[in-house]
Amino acid sequence: MRDGNSTPPGGLAGDQGSDASAAPTVPAPGDIAGEPGSVHVILSPDRTTIVLSGEVDADLGADLAQASTDAEQAGVPIEVDAHHVTFMDSSGVAFLARLAMRTPHRVRLLHVPPTVQFLLEVTRIGELLDVVEDDHQA
Repeated sequence: MRDGNSTPPGGLAGDQGSDASAAPTVPAPGDIAGEPGSVHVILSPDRTTIVLSGEVDADLGADLAQASTDAEQAGVPIEVDAHHVTFMDSSGVAFLARLAMRTPHRVRLLHVPPTVQFLLEVTRIGELLDVVEDDHQA
């Protein structure tokens, strides 16, 4: 005997079986990712430039720590270019604070997007950095 909730032998009409790949998938809200973050260190004789881009978050923790170490060891002034940062969490803020506290020169932060500027103001980390407002000072 079969009720309205059971599946007849052979499946429902038009049912191709229980192949999960045939069903449309919708990503869960946590699975929708933005641009992956990246950290690049450019060493030159007179300065170190660290270029941040994409989502600067805990996923970049090891890369941020390595960039900090590389910049500190170079012993020259540090610039951080944040032009292409789309998101920053406490990992990025901690990275900037670590640079500011561990290097003998003031760290210059270039091309700061509004989302990063907000974090600098709220956390007051911006007071430890020289935030360059326009390209002529860079």
